[in-house]
Amino acid sequence: MTTTARTDAPTRREQILKEAARLFAERGFHGVGVDEIGAAVGISGPGLYRHFAGKDAMLAELLVGISERLLTGGKRCAMEREKDSAPPEALLDALIEGHIDFALDDRPLITLHDRELDRLRESDRKLVRQLQRQYVELWVEAVRETYPALVEADARAAVHAVFGLLNSTPHLTPAGSLPGRTATAELLHRLARGAFAAAADGV
Repeated sequence: MTTTARTDAPTRREQILKEAARLFAERGFHGVGVDEIGAAVGISGPGLYRHFAGKDAMLAELLVGISERLLTGGKRCAMEREKDSAPPEALLDALIEGHIDFALDDRPLITLHDRELDRLRESDRKLVRQLQRQYVELWVEAVRETYPALVEADARAAVHAVFGLLNSTPHLTPAGSLPGRTATAELLHRLARGAFAAAADGV
């Protein structure tokens, strides 16, 4: 199972969100002004209001958006596995690969989620949690099919532990010191599968 990489140029709205995520992650939500976000994409601060109502709207779209994207990607993997009649571990591997892509390519969003989720409106925060629960359930089902000996509670605990492992990428050494994206992705994949196998071996 593979995912198709996007090749078209990002929209101005997407450019704004990318720079907002980077700046929020680096300096904190309250440490960044609208003018600075505008300058990062080459437009005036007030010009941002043609795209977003303000910083709160940007933060909400970033955090709700990535939760939606991960869930959509996970559901697509499940549909492809069913269509191809692939073995259970194929779905688990696809889920791991998709999450690793996120963890390596969108590190600022991990930092934002950890630091700024409580700043969202209650309705947006509840939506993020709802999407995340559905995403977790996709993983739990894939793990239990791959490792039938794992009971549901243990599978869920293992999934959250693997998320902690994969989402540690913002704390890795600077990119120039890493063994390269491909090697890092392969290492994370081995560690994730190893964690699930270890959980199953302990049963």
